[in-house]
Amino acid sequence: MRLVFVSNYINHHQMPVSSELHRLCREQGGSYIFVQTEPMEQERLDMGWGKNLETTDFVRNYWEDEKGCQRMIEKADAVIFGGCEDEKYIEARLAAGEPVWRYSEPLYKTGRYKFISPGGLRKKYHDHTRYRKKRVYLLCAGAYVAGDFRLVGAYGGKRFRYGYFPAFRRQEPEKLMAGKEQASRGQLRLLWAARMIDWKHPETALQVAAKLREQGRDFRLDMIGDGAMRRETQMQAAAMGLEGQVFFQGYCSPEETRAYMERAHIFLATSDRQEGWGAVVNEAMNSGCALIAGKGMGAAPYLVRHGENGFLFDHRTPRQAARFAEKLSADRDLCRRMGSAAYETVETLWNPQVAARRLYECIAAELAGRKLPEYEEGPLSKDLICL
Repeated sequence: MRLVFVSNYINHHQMPVSSELHRLCREQGGSYIFVQTEPMEQERLDMGWGKNLETTDFVRNYWEDEKGCQRMIEKADAVIFGGCEDEKYIEARLAAGEPVWRYSEPLYKTGRYKFISPGGLRKKYHDHTRYRKKRVYLLCAGAYVAGDFRLVGAYGGKRFRYGYFPAFRRQEPEKLMAGKEQASRGQLRLLWAARMIDWKHPETALQVAAKLREQGRDFRLDMIGDGAMRRETQMQAAAMGLEGQVFFQGYCSPEETRAYMERAHIFLATSDRQEGWGAVVNEAMNSGCALIAGKGMGAAPYLVRHGENGFLFDHRTPRQAARFAEKLSADRDLCRRMGSAAYETVETLWNPQVAARRLYECIAAELAGRKLPEYEEGPLSKDLICL
């Protein structure tokens, strides 16, 4: 199989799946190429997103070799396409009826009312709806993607759960949970990590902390990240009297953030629907954290089984998050069980190896004219709920 993935650029959330697809293709005598359509933004580079990606032998830059990259796209057996708004890269394939697996975040992150725009509907018909009976499939990078595409009548029966898959860190769950207790010395550790901007809702983490303080809990909340709301959030924490319990760590590298996760008991993921996926959900669960996640985040409804391996809350009612944090602080055994269940979810299902293998199997079956494999849950299971 000659497989090509076309996206804006590769990063540490896509590299693990790409590396696995590269291995699978090579083992079967095929090839895998990742075509970047643009350089990574400096802001992302400063956040460490481009680290250790420079020497990857299967990455090609479209801006350096347009003809060569376009030829690979058009000659590939199958193409995965996403993270790029310009349709020019796949127009020839679509016109020829060649298979394309689209990889998309939600269309309407700020509200589905936008779908009624006449101009928007024409664009969605041109890019998506007219191919509903063709060899075009949808990989949903978030639980709200399928519902958005259902609104425009696209990919019925061909919408599959997918997402982003940071590197999986295999650990002994017992040792991981014991390490948290050793590091905390009995104190409850909470963590929040994101850019400090409005739709990430850092203020929700402070409301959780205020509730725990009101209940007299011994806790520490670390907040990782920088952004437009950092100063405002720090001032709010001071005004709430949380200076001795909430600590602002500023920007941390992905590796440093994972280290914080592995010491934390609870991870607060507080973004709203504008968070198309939210890879911190995967990473925190892989790190054995009991997750309290805004249900608007694309990853949360896919990965979190409410009350089993985490809690889901409505970002518009922060008191729900505070109530769940209080429940976990009052029942540390529950907190540990949820953290262990979260780790198991990533270990057995939502990891790069499972995602890549299932995607490879589905593409291979489609190319051979066979019925696609059916998976009950996890990556490549059909998204029939359409939240």
